[in-house]
Amino acid sequence: MEPDELRARLEKRLGGRVDGLRRLSGGASGETWSFSVVSDDDLARRLILRRETRQLVGPRVPEAAVFAAAARAGVPVPAVVVDGEEDDALGAPYLIVEHVDGETIPRKILRDADYAPALPKMAAQCGEILARIHRIPVDEVPGLEQHDELTRYRELLDMFDLPHPAFELAFRWLEERRPPPTGVVVVHGDFRNGNLIVGPEGVRAVLDWELTHLGDPMEDLGWLCVKAWRFGSPLRVGGFGAQPDLFRAYERESGQPVDTDVVHWWEVLGTLKWGIMCIAQAFTHLSGAARSIELATIGRRVCENEWDLLELIA
Repeated sequence: MEPDELRARLEKRLGGRVDGLRRLSGGASGETWSFSVVSDDDLARRLILRRETRQLVGPRVPEAAVFAAAARAGVPVPAVVVDGEEDDALGAPYLIVEHVDGETIPRKILRDADYAPALPKMAAQCGEILARIHRIPVDEVPGLEQHDELTRYRELLDMFDLPHPAFELAFRWLEERRPPPTGVVVVHGDFRNGNLIVGPEGVRAVLDWELTHLGDPMEDLGWLCVKAWRFGSPLRVGGFGAQPDLFRAYERESGQPVDTDVVHWWEVLGTLKWGIMCIAQAFTHLSGAARSIELATIGRRVCENEWDLLELIA
């Protein structure tokens, strides 16, 4: 949809003048737009629109309900303004939330002097936030799926019929060492550097809940530690912190112990998942389903994940 048409639709839906509409970077699964809506008395309200433009595999996550439940659990999230799940006003499912000031680009967070005071605090903050996510009552977010992540990504890789020996080794390693479940909770599914709004004081909000599902709480801890989300930093937690700080804060807030071997297993699975997701996103471009330079360039990261897996399971 062209910006002028989107602006007109937003103005009709929100009942005010839309100013400063601009598309934000990222968003491989859809579009993200920033804008202000100006009322009749010239008061401007800064908002963010997430609009789904690609067909999802499986049921859609009820993001508005997830945001509300997360807020009740003490998780910092933007306030929902419009839930467009069943609304065709913008030509696709959408969600409009309040704008939250801060930075989301990991390289800026990790390298700019403005965010240096936040970095030593963020691993512990993430541990506390994840503990709050994991105590969201499951019945407050009906419709979330639970599935076996290892089986799911085994089936996804098989769909492409491509040889990836490093991935096959990782599957074997994971099957042989599969730990018993530590619980079934609401899992964010993509909690990492890049999906956090950060200010000089630390984490201000958690974004991108479209992969939320029911699963093992250690999945989120392992995903946060995947090497891809360190962006060149040697620090294992998102490039900004150490695992002991993350684990202690999680245990303190949740009252549940963290088994580091189980987290490592989920880190291996997370690395494998991201590698297969890179194949899938590149294929979306190469097949012509959605022509996108961003999707195409993600494909080059497959070999990075193969190397990371070999290091993790050595």
